[in-house]
Amino acid sequence: MDYGKYKYERAMRQKEARKKQARIEVKEIKFRPKIDRHDYETKKGHVVRFLEAGARVKVTIMFRGREMAHTELGQRILDRLVEDLDGLATVEQPSKLDGRNMVMVLAPTRKPAPRGPQAASATEQKERA
Repeated sequence: MDYGKYKYERAMRQKEARKKQARIEVKEIKFRPKIDRHDYETKKGHVVRFLEAGARVKVTIMFRGREMAHTELGQRILDRLVEDLDGLATVEQPSKLDGRNMVMVLAPTRKPAPRGPQAASATEQKERA
């Protein structure tokens, strides 16, 4: 077998494999322990948008100075967020204190809706049935 032909075919297989692999995006949103209700709702909206797009979300609570003595406030915020996103997200990595930050990773429960011309035909078929 020709070595050049072998290299070419191997390159084509690798290119095809790269096309088929899915890139999982990780978005990050940062909270503070003394966050107000409206600010919390706004950031929760961003988290919902990221999850609906199919991305994982890394939620970080940042502590400064004396706030480190009250890490339970940050845990309470994370628990509230998990409760608010009950049907939309699952906890992939539970909260843990990492230096001055408390980190938790959320993953979407359902797959994002397929996009493109095939998606339209699939929804039309469901409506006919």
